[in-house]
Amino acid sequence: MRISKKRKRKLFQQQVGGTNPYRLMFWGLLIVIGLVTLRNVQTGEIEPLFQPTPTPTRSAASYRAEGAAFFEAGNLTAAVQAYQDALAVDPSDYVGWTDLARIQAYSASLLTQGPKRDRLAEARESIANALELAPNDSTANAVNAFVLDWSAGAAGYAAERQAFLAQASTAAIRAVQLDSRNVYALAYQAEVFADQQQYTQAFQYAQQALSLNPNLMDVRRVNAYVNESTGDYAGAIEEYQAATEIAPNLTFLYISIGQNYRQLALYDEALDYFDRAATINEALGIQDPLPYVAIAKTYTRMGEFFAAALNAERAIDFDPQNADLYGQLGHIRFQARNYEGAIRVLHCAVEGCTAEENEERWAVEVQGLELTDASVVYYYVYTSATSSLGECDTALPVVDQIEAVYADNSLVMAITADNRGTCALLAERDN
Repeated sequence: MRISKKRKRKLFQQQVGGTNPYRLMFWGLLIVIGLVTLRNVQTGEIEPLFQPTPTPTRSAASYRAEGAAFFEAGNLTAAVQAYQDALAVDPSDYVGWTDLARIQAYSASLLTQGPKRDRLAEARESIANALELAPNDSTANAVNAFVLDWSAGAAGYAAERQAFLAQASTAAIRAVQLDSRNVYALAYQAEVFADQQQYTQAFQYAQQALSLNPNLMDVRRVNAYVNESTGDYAGAIEEYQAATEIAPNLTFLYISIGQNYRQLALYDEALDYFDRAATINEALGIQDPLPYVAIAKTYTRMGEFFAAALNAERAIDFDPQNADLYGQLGHIRFQARNYEGAIRVLHCAVEGCTAEENEERWAVEVQGLELTDASVVYYYVYTSATSSLGECDTALPVVDQIEAVYADNSLVMAITADNRGTCALLAERDN
């Protein structure tokens, strides 16, 4: 309450009358109590007043709920972090490890080559933790099959792919044996069958999962993938669209729809869905280059190489040290017969480059890609571009490297043979 001037004067006026002995005794007693209390506080016998209360530790359940919300919103990186925070609080939660592995695998779809393989390795570690805690849980075994199947898709070499696929098949079979009505087990078994090109079984298991729970994103996505694997792109689009109705913020679904439209040569529709993915990322503040890579590939299919290159460059803006993106741009420039421009970025993709050697606007150091099934196209395009311009001192060592690994691949060997022949003709001419 605000104090008026009149009342303030009364409060501070000297009181009339003598000293009250009882009042003196009262104040003396308070002083003694205060001194005793101070001593006890100093010796630790009494906690001082007004100390800050301990900060309450968040529960694992609250972190899991946050992770699920991030996943639904389409922010998979934040979802992964939230689940990791939950497991730091309760590392014995096998359901949390299972959910984390599933989200890590899905988040790998938003990455390129090396980072994708790294993320899937993390997913394999997470699901291994779940299985150690609950080896007979059907869903944990199902997610194990899913993670291994996607690891096969990202494998660097054919032998590695087959090994992962065999492990995925074993895990999927066990998941179904543990619970034949587990929709995750049935769906992921269908996906493994599709990757093994056992399409009849893939359709059967996908339909079983669909009949049990048509409102689960994973079920719709797998059904779409089975259709896509058999060339039914229109059917795949319908199922992927059904998946987006359940989970409208997952950009990998929109990219899959766009890729199927691209297979049907419906490029405007494809571009529209890739743009939707980019728009969702922008709204979430996610700098994901993959929608722009997909747009660039679509423009390449249309023969519009200038637009393709612009979008590939935009992708690199998001991740300027990503060698795979330099490879994508180099391939586009090569197709546009811009050999000099292709060599500049393919050098970074294949051999790596320092910030000074990176002649593009990003001017950052880039680590070159390992030679694998996914990157070999950048390697042989690099040798084609360099040999075409007579840079054989650069081309031939890379040709040797390719031939040492892909001697059994007739298509790759035909390309390297042409490049050797070009260099041989140039050498004869110079002599």
